[in-house]
Amino acid sequence: MSQFEALFGAAPAVTADAPGRVNLLGEHTDYNDGFVLPTAIPQRTTVAIRPNGTDTFVVRAETLDCEARFTLDQGPSEHFASYLYGCIRGVAEQGADVPGLDIHVDSKVPMGVGLSSSAALEVAMLRALRELLGLSIDDVRIAQLAQRAEIDYAGVNCGIMDQMASSLADQRHMLFLDTRSLERRVLSMPPATELLVVDSGLSRSLAASAYNQRRDECERAAQQLGVASLRDVEDVAAVESLPEPLRQRTRHVVSENARVLRAIEGIEAEEFGRLMNASHASLRDDYEVSVPPLDMLVDLLQQHPAVHGARLTGAGFGGACVALCRDGEAERVGREVVERYGQAGQNGRVLVPAQEAE
Repeated sequence: MSQFEALFGAAPAVTADAPGRVNLLGEHTDYNDGFVLPTAIPQRTTVAIRPNGTDTFVVRAETLDCEARFTLDQGPSEHFASYLYGCIRGVAEQGADVPGLDIHVDSKVPMGVGLSSSAALEVAMLRALRELLGLSIDDVRIAQLAQRAEIDYAGVNCGIMDQMASSLADQRHMLFLDTRSLERRVLSMPPATELLVVDSGLSRSLAASAYNQRRDECERAAQQLGVASLRDVEDVAAVESLPEPLRQRTRHVVSENARVLRAIEGIEAEEFGRLMNASHASLRDDYEVSVPPLDMLVDLLQQHPAVHGARLTGAGFGGACVALCRDGEAERVGREVVERYGQAGQNGRVLVPAQEAE
C-alpha cells in the first residue's frame, strides 16, 4: 500500500515529479536578465493528488512531517503549503476549475542547501495539475507559473532559473538559458567528466536578506549606468566609475555572464574548471556571498587532483558546492574531501552522486 493510500484511503489519480538542480555557472545573474547554466540532479520531488469531492485541499508533506488544509479563498497558514497554494491559484487564474484535492508530497531533494527544492515542488505540483485537468500548458509555461507562485505566494522574489531548470533540464546535459528571452539550448557536459555536489553543513541563515540586498544593489547600479539591467552593460570600463559596493556587484555580474558564454562554446574540461574557479573567486570577493567554511570546502575541492574546478552554488552564505571531476572519480573525491573537511571541524556530506539511502 502506498503512503497516499494509507493516508487518504484510495490510490492517487495522478502522480508527477520534478528534479532539483545544481547551477554550474551563472550565479546571481538570472535576476539581472543574464545567462545561466544549470543541470538537473538525481533527487526528485513527487506529488500525488486526487480530487476529494470537497472545496478543501488537504496536504501531507512526508519529508517535513507536516500537514495543511486550505481552500482557494482561504490560503494556508503553513509556509511550506504556500508553494502549492500558489500553483493552484495560478492554474485557477488561467481559467481552470480546480477541485478540492488530497495531496501527498514526498521529496528527496535536499532542502536549504541551494538545490531548488522549492522549484522541484512547484513544478511537480503543476505537472500533476496539468495531467489531472488536461491543461494545455507547455514546460516553459509550467516554469513561469511556478516562478509566480514563489514570488506572489511564498514571498521569494526569485529569478526564473530554478523553475526552468526543474521543468526542462536533465541530468546528462547542461541547460543554457538566456533568462531575458528564455532562449535555451541543451548542451553536452564537458567530455569525460562527472559532477560532485557537497553540502557544506552550514545553514543559509543570511541568504534571504543578503539576496534581497544584492538585488537592490544591482538595480541601483543599473540605474546609475543608464541600462535596463546589468545584462545590458557593454562598456566594462564604465563599471569602474561606480561607487562601492555597486562596482563590485556589477563586476561580478558582467564577468559571470562572460564566463557562461565562454562555457557554452564546447570547451575542454580543464578550461571549464578554471571558469568555475574564477566564478567562486568573484562570488567571494566581488559579490561577497561566501563565508570562510564554504571557501575552505571549495579550496579542498579545487586542490584535489581529480577536480577540474569547484565553486559555491546557490545564493551563498552556506549551502552546497559543486565540482567538476574526472569521470568515475566523483564518489572518491567526495569521500576524501568530506573527511578532510570534517578534520577541520566542519560537517559536510556528499549529495551528488546520490547515496543509496536516498
